[in-house]
Amino acid sequence: MTQDINGATRLICLFGDPVAHSKSPHLHNRAFERAGLNYAYMAFRVPGEDMKQATDAIRLLNMRGCNLTMPNKIAVIPFLDKLDPIAEMVGAVNTIVNEDGVLTGYSTDGYGFMKSFEEHGVDAKGKKMVLMGMGGAGTPIAAQAALDGVGEIVVFSPSTGKSWDRVAEEVALVAEKTGCKISRHDANDLDDLRAQLADADLLANATPIGMGKLEGRSPIPDASFLHPGLVIQDAIYQPAETELLKIGKEAGCTTINGEGMLFFQGARAFEIWTGVDFPLSPDEM
Repeated sequence: MTQDINGATRLICLFGDPVAHSKSPHLHNRAFERAGLNYAYMAFRVPGEDMKQATDAIRLLNMRGCNLTMPNKIAVIPFLDKLDPIAEMVGAVNTIVNEDGVLTGYSTDGYGFMKSFEEHGVDAKGKKMVLMGMGGAGTPIAAQAALDGVGEIVVFSPSTGKSWDRVAEEVALVAEKTGCKISRHDANDLDDLRAQLADADLLANATPIGMGKLEGRSPIPDASFLHPGLVIQDAIYQPAETELLKIGKEAGCTTINGEGMLFFQGARAFEIWTGVDFPLSPDEM
């Protein structure tokens, strides 16, 4: 970052835990400099239980806004004043804008994920998608996929997890709002997982399995669950090639990591904050 910091510089930040791996500060500070905007972007480690204090800080310090990553996309909602229609539908937020102390939450994750498919020449319309996980990232992905015309979404979530009942409610809401065929399945039922993947066109990983303390693990047990022609996109971008993507390559699948999602959701957030078109291209990540 080489732009000058002065008394009029507006701060935009990332709240999450962890955040040390994030590429967002590099991406957005380059974009601010390229566009000639007097903003600065920083990352702060903030666990979910501290989101009230974090949103209070946005108002107190007159920040322009922030991004949110795990585990804060759902935890932040009680402390916001408004939600955009997609964020309200999915119950998760990854972008906040501060307008004179009024905080509005937006969801750009689903847009970024589906835009990444498009950028790689994948037409998702009418296709069957198996979605692993329906939390702060998975729910926006499901909603945007449904709005974009995906033919069927099969959501896998562990029945033993705390979110099992919530996932059922979110699946029902996406179906009601979009008319998309969407169903909930138990991620512990490997026979069902294998059967659903057999005729799937798209596989989306929206779980944290493959990053951080779970690096080296995959939400899919092995390559025998996959087939050539399947397109796999992992929302994880660090590491650049997760265990899931390695397994996918072994099975002859097309694989896409999370850098495209990061870029396109970030570009959309930038435009919401600034009203200016994002000045970078994906190859400048």
